[in-house]
Amino acid sequence: MCLLFLAPLIFLLACFSPPSLFPSVDCSWSCPQHCICYEHADLVDCRDRGFERVPRGLPHGTWLLELGGNNLSEIGTRAFTGLWSLRVLVLTNSQIQEMQPQAFFSLSFLEKLDLSWNQLTALPVDFSTSLSALRVLRLEHNNLHHISGNSFEHLDNMEKLDLSSNQLVAVGFGVFRGLSRLRQLYLHNNRLTVVQQGSLDMLPGLEVLQLSNNNISHIDNNALAPLYSLAVLALDGNNLNHLKFKTFICLHTTATHIQLSGNPWSCDCDLHRVFSKILHVRHLHIDDYRNVTCQDPPQLAGASLAWVDSRLCVAETATVLVITGTVLVTVVAALVMAERNRKKNRGKNWDTESQNQTNT
Repeated sequence: MCLLFLAPLIFLLACFSPPSLFPSVDCSWSCPQHCICYEHADLVDCRDRGFERVPRGLPHGTWLLELGGNNLSEIGTRAFTGLWSLRVLVLTNSQIQEMQPQAFFSLSFLEKLDLSWNQLTALPVDFSTSLSALRVLRLEHNNLHHISGNSFEHLDNMEKLDLSSNQLVAVGFGVFRGLSRLRQLYLHNNRLTVVQQGSLDMLPGLEVLQLSNNNISHIDNNALAPLYSLAVLALDGNNLNHLKFKTFICLHTTATHIQLSGNPWSCDCDLHRVFSKILHVRHLHIDDYRNVTCQDPPQLAGASLAWVDSRLCVAETATVLVITGTVLVTVVAALVMAERNRKKNRGKNWDTESQNQTNT
């Protein structure tokens, strides 16, 4: 009780005493009620305080703002006005469903934005307008169904983008246009069905592409061609049953590690040829080849492709040999018959000539 009574007096003494006596107290900054401000208010902790909107009165010098675990529901227009020094903003698990236009106005120097574990279904058209310095954007575990073509157009410095565990069905053309410095793109645990040509254009520096656990059943031949720096390509846990060699040979990288297990592979001679070719390309590495298993035909269900691959073309080879043998037999028979007919006709001609000479 005495400490509570003396707190205002201590604060006044701190403000009007020499800085050497109270070096950690900065009276020029205010701190929102229920929040904790550290080290001259550079770090502000407002986690799990039940806030329904972004609190007012945040210190202008704030470098990191932690607002996770609240009940914000939406981010209003210019909710962070004046926070020019902010570099890290954490809004995870705050029940956010919507962001108003210019929600991040004045955050021109923000480098990391965490919006994971919310309820967002879409991003505003001007989402990236004030976020040109952003390097890391986390949007995983939301309900995003669609990303518009200009949502990320101003994120020139983006290095890591996490869109995993959403409801994305497709990635349209030009969505990632302008993200020339992007190195890591996480799209796993969505509902993607195809990787289209043009959807990954303008990503020359991308090193990690995570597409695991989607419903991808087709990859366009040149869809991966623009990814000159790709080091990791995760396609495990999708709906692929066949592949085309052209899909991967267009990857002109130094070394790319590929994951392909957990797909319903239809094991036949064509699939065997594709995997054999990939395995013989020096810069392509199928890391989980031993875990690639067959779903079809039924007699091979659950079997490792690495174990059965040498047997897949036996039947086809036998068929080819039978057909080749049949053709050879037919050709030989035709040649024999032709030779017999030639000799027979030659004998008839000789008899006719002999008879004519006798009659003469």
